[in-house]
Amino acid sequence: MTVRLNPYIAFEGGSARAAMEFYHSVFGGNLVINTFGEFGAPDPELADKVMHGMLETPDGLALMGADSPPGMEHVTGNNIAISLSGDEGDRMRGYWAQLSDGGSVSTPLEKQMWGDEFGTCRDRFGVEWMVNITAPQV
Repeated sequence: MTVRLNPYIAFEGGSARAAMEFYHSVFGGNLVINTFGEFGAPDPELADKVMHGMLETPDGLALMGADSPPGMEHVTGNNIAISLSGDEGDRMRGYWAQLSDGGSVSTPLEKQMWGDEFGTCRDRFGVEWMVNITAPQV
C-alpha cells in the first residue's frame, strides 16, 4: 500500500479553478477538476465552483484544492507553507519565477548560510511557498 501526504488548499471567492490551472502551468502533469454541479449541488451559485481539484505531476508532486463552500469559514493564515525542494537548479528557479510572479517575495531566492539557495514567496493566490535548491555535494 502506498501512503502519500500532500497539501490541500481551500480557496476563497471561487478562485480555486484559476489557482489550480496556474499550478498546472507551473508544474505540468495531470489536472482533474470536479465542480459542485457535477456532483448534483442544488445551489446554482455553486455549480461551477470547484468541489475537488487534483494535480499530479510526473515527478510525483501532488496538490489538491477546492473552493470554500458557503457556510464554511475560510481563514487565511500564516501557519502553513508549501515547501518545494530539489537539486535541479534551473528547474527550481523556473518554478520560483512562476510562483513569485504576481505575488510577493519575502526572502529572495539566493545562497544561504547553509549553502543552499533558498527563498520564500506568497503567490498571487495568497499561498506561501518555500523553495530550496540543494547545493551540489563536494
